[in-house]
Amino acid sequence: MKFTASQIAGILEGDVIGNPDVEVSKLAKIEEGSEGDLTFLANPKYKPYIYTTKASITIVNKDFEAESELFTTLIKVEDAYKSFSRLLEYYNQVKMNKTGIEQPSFISESAVYGENIYLGAFSYIGDHAGIGNNCKIYPNVYIGDNVRIGDNVTIFAGAKIYSETVIGNHCVIHSGAVLGADGFGFVPDEHGQYTKVPQTGNVILEDYVDIGAATTIDRATLGSTIIRRGVKLDNQIQIAHNVEIGENTVIAAQTGVAGSTKIGKNCMIGGQVGIVGHLTIGNRVRIQAQSGIIRNVQDDETLQGSPAFHHPDFSKSYVHFKNLPKIVQTIHQFDKKRNNNE
Repeated sequence: MKFTASQIAGILEGDVIGNPDVEVSKLAKIEEGSEGDLTFLANPKYKPYIYTTKASITIVNKDFEAESELFTTLIKVEDAYKSFSRLLEYYNQVKMNKTGIEQPSFISESAVYGENIYLGAFSYIGDHAGIGNNCKIYPNVYIGDNVRIGDNVTIFAGAKIYSETVIGNHCVIHSGAVLGADGFGFVPDEHGQYTKVPQTGNVILEDYVDIGAATTIDRATLGSTIIRRGVKLDNQIQIAHNVEIGENTVIAAQTGVAGSTKIGKNCMIGGQVGIVGHLTIGNRVRIQAQSGIIRNVQDDETLQGSPAFHHPDFSKSYVHFKNLPKIVQTIHQFDKKRNNNE
């Protein structure tokens, strides 16, 4: 799909400096731009590239003034970075604007779905499932019985939504994610063999939740595993049964949260963090990557290490840890000198 400079300026409420009819069909970095590309300049360190870029259109801040000849048409806006991000979102919406039901696919006779739906080939919609308006369900998605999905939800190829799962509005679920698989519930008997505890609860995603590729969220043993409004989960995260994650919390890849832990609002959790079960983590908590959390955490704490402790203390301790061989050598020399004096 092609857009002219004047069309883009209209979307961004910007001013065209150059050819208003020049067309672009791709997006590119400013240093890699070629004819037919759209790019932007926001970081001053990339300013030299604007005089060499071959991109047809470049979005710049309104205060930009060229110091030599340009070979690109400019669109001047208040904030080039925000405008380019806005354009990326618009481009993505246009690119993903699919509708209709592809075949082969299966929709149970008891399932219901709203207007403007896209259902990709080889997808499965189970009994009594309900899907809202403007949903995009890509090929090979499984949606189990009694699932409820709100409006404007996108589920990418190969995701699996187990029965009873509830998904709110404006959610995005990426490929390979699994919502509602059984929680890890087993009890040992007198012979040391493990018996499965039935997992009869469900998973609930509130509005504006994003779930990364290959992330798994287990159904509750009883009740619900709950991901609150605005939560963003990266790829390859494990959320165990009966966990609750508070509003607008973000968690990076390969983190694991064990069962029945409650995480507060507006937390930021780095990659490869391990959180044991049955803990309470407060609001606005910051946990550095590869930390291990084995205790309850108060509001506004920043933690690092395994077991994790206060981040400033960890940083100071790490300085000493790096120097530990020298410190030990100094102690040995001191002991040797003391013993020689005795």
